[in-house]
Amino acid sequence: MKASWFKKQGYEKADKMGMQILLWKAFSDEAVPPKWVKPKRGPEITPGKVTVTLVRNGWCPAQNMVFERAKRAAAELGDKVIVREHDTSERKVFLEWGIPDALFVEKKTIRTGPPPSYRKIRKSIAKKLKGMPAVKA
Repeated sequence: MKASWFKKQGYEKADKMGMQILLWKAFSDEAVPPKWVKPKRGPEITPGKVTVTLVRNGWCPAQNMVFERAKRAAAELGDKVIVREHDTSERKVFLEWGIPDALFVEKKTIRTGPPPSYRKIRKSIAKKLKGMPAVKA
């Protein structure tokens, strides 16, 4: 929802991260404004393979659909693609990453809202595969 609606209801800005504004309303004088959990970690890549990293907490059906598409595309493209999953429903993992959901191909973030099609995800992975240097035997 737009922040303007909440501001009309007496909410105030507590923190900002990019385009996201965290609004809050204190219900007691002792209340402390909340802060965003900031992104802290990025994906680790595996030399000689294309790494697809899934950071997910599982609560959003649209995000789950994106991750299933990414896993299917990665499996279809063969053993040169490795998938790493991180479950942020575990608070320790969420705090380590600082993000609840994300899809990375190598170190590139793939936008997941609105959910990209299977074809688009597969194309992103295939493009990285094509650009990989040949491995010498």
